[in-house]
Amino acid sequence: MSDYERAARALTYLEKHFEDQPSLAQTAAAVGLSPYHFQRLFRRWVGISPKRFLQNLTLNSAQRELRKGRSLLDTALEVGLSGPGRLHDLFVTLQGMTPAQYRSHGRQMDISYGTHPTPFGICLIGVTERGICWLSFGESKSDVDIVQMEQTWGESTFHQSQGLTGRYVKKIFPGAGTLPNNPLPVLVQGSEFQLRVWRALLGIPLGATASYGDLAKSVKTPQASRAVGTAVGRNPVSFLIPCHRVIRANGETGQYRWGSPRKQAMLRWEKLHLQAAAEKPSR
Repeated sequence: MSDYERAARALTYLEKHFEDQPSLAQTAAAVGLSPYHFQRLFRRWVGISPKRFLQNLTLNSAQRELRKGRSLLDTALEVGLSGPGRLHDLFVTLQGMTPAQYRSHGRQMDISYGTHPTPFGICLIGVTERGICWLSFGESKSDVDIVQMEQTWGESTFHQSQGLTGRYVKKIFPGAGTLPNNPLPVLVQGSEFQLRVWRALLGIPLGATASYGDLAKSVKTPQASRAVGTAVGRNPVSFLIPCHRVIRANGETGQYRWGSPRKQAMLRWEKLHLQAAAEKPSR
């Protein structure tokens, strides 16, 4: 069997068995090579490692399942992963309130806020006892974002608490090239349509993107791309609710509430982290 035939057979094997998440040794055995020689051959002919190729197959399948409305857990199990965490995505538990619900139950909310450095510039974060309710990015510690946060949660009480909010930022950006590894509760308020769009954003896996049209279809309003775009632009919890993963149908990055260059940086940052995770030696 030639090297080309072995590479082709390996691709077919992985495409057929990716839900079983075969190890490097299992895939190598399927084409009659040692793991070491198979890894080198695969890289030479395909251009990426077997593990990264398997990761891409898994992500593509996960994206399809999530867009069907499957839960994260069901999707993870469907594509052969042990649980939602293995999707290499941020764990976000979204709680949503309509304006009426907020007026009825949220007037006395206490919001702690603070500004902190992140990989994407200075962030302003607001947190309540129910979770993160605001996350924005800027070039400096701007009062403009604080005003927007207060307008969004106008009936609440606000006070600065760098110590408390710093612990949340550390969970979002653990450092050392790692992604969050603990559940992150998020609290938002918006119209029922906005809440549907923001929930749909959570279905776009790390390393993947979707067009506004794709997102409109996922919330059962295929003709409402413009309205979906408006809802995306009003997302109050940047990065965790990944509105940066929505791009134009022609592949261009498009606009972003916190600046297009920052959107591009986020997408590159996620792809690099995903690649680093995929390139870790197989056990």
